[in-house]
Amino acid sequence: MSRNESLFAAAREVLPGGVSSPVRAYQSVGGTPLTIRSGKGALVKDADGRTYVDMVCGWGAQILGHADERVVAALRRRAGRGTVFGAPAIEETQLARLILPALPGHDRVRFVNSGTEATMSALRLARAATGRDLIVKFAGCYHGHSDALLSSADSGALTLGTPDSPGVPAAWAATTLTATYNDLESVRALFAAHEDRIAAVIVEPVVGNMGCIPPRDGFLQGLREITRASGALLVIDEVMTGFRVAWGGAQVRFGVQPDLTCLGKVIGGGMPVGAYAGPAQLMDQVAPAGPVYQAGTLSGNPISMVAGIATLRRMRAPDAYAQLEQRAAAIEEVLSSAARAAGVPIRIQRVGAMLTVFFTESDAASSEPICNLEQVTATRLDRFGTWHLALREHGVSWPPSGYEAAFLTLAHDGEVVTRLATAAKAAFEAVAASGA
Repeated sequence: MSRNESLFAAAREVLPGGVSSPVRAYQSVGGTPLTIRSGKGALVKDADGRTYVDMVCGWGAQILGHADERVVAALRRRAGRGTVFGAPAIEETQLARLILPALPGHDRVRFVNSGTEATMSALRLARAATGRDLIVKFAGCYHGHSDALLSSADSGALTLGTPDSPGVPAAWAATTLTATYNDLESVRALFAAHEDRIAAVIVEPVVGNMGCIPPRDGFLQGLREITRASGALLVIDEVMTGFRVAWGGAQVRFGVQPDLTCLGKVIGGGMPVGAYAGPAQLMDQVAPAGPVYQAGTLSGNPISMVAGIATLRRMRAPDAYAQLEQRAAAIEEVLSSAARAAGVPIRIQRVGAMLTVFFTESDAASSEPICNLEQVTATRLDRFGTWHLALREHGVSWPPSGYEAAFLTLAHDGEVVTRLATAAKAAFEAVAASGA
């Protein structure tokens, strides 16, 4: 038995399914999850001592690379002075002053501990500010595991949501309406039926939880127009995209200004973090400035703050996003070339330093953009497991689900791209040989 296998067996005795987050269990791809012992730059090492090119990168939280010396030094300095006090920290203000100028129209930010907390708190604020109860989300978008957002569309397009998980009260799920991503008409239909009850639309500006799905031209701007006309708020969930696809995130890249922004991942430099931000007239309704309650013992803790400060200071440099784009384009090209050489039809969708390889039925299908959940489920997801296993065997750790985006960092340099190219060649050849 390998060390990975023995560690996973031990974990299953004390952790539900052996993990602390479901996708880590590798159930959709088979095999034993990699227990990662260490990482440096773009590489990670597992419990058996094998080294992998990392394309998970903390599900997007890492953007400089593992154990970046600036982040490590900041953590050491801060940890030596204490880690949490349950009191205001200087570092909260410092990180806020890095974030807010990058978000047009945003004056205040409240730090929390996860993306789930950020979206849950932002929607509470939206309901309080509008005096309305309903939220519009999109099929395939993920905004954390709070009860109101674990819902799916009911049998009719205009009906209220139904629970997506046992334990979610039907009454909570019924406060959420589900539209189709990249389809403004589906949103307009919901507003026509429920306009005076809709508090907010929440959206991933680039979807990452059904694969990388960019917004169609005008989609985000259309949401802005619909919400503004109805008195609802537009909440952009940039937990994944914030400071990853551009300085300031997707809202800057695509030119749309939301009422509230949710952040996480990159702004914590690999430490637990979340945040929600907006203009003063909204954010000053949050306690203690206003009546909308939200609190957290570890919110704004100095450890997460200094890691975020070190990360954003590096990403603020003039060369950072140009380098990231160059390296992401190189990875996209080696994946495309390997698939063509093996005769495996795919479509790669990429926005900045996040991307997904979709297996398609034909080369003709590969030329068409994949825009929503229905189109994702029509791809050849049955080929993903073979491809993922082959990548793993050849030294690449890819997200263990065909519904997840892959990520890269500034540390994914030319040598790493070469290693990835070798593994991709073998992986696409394995798919071709499988006859699937």
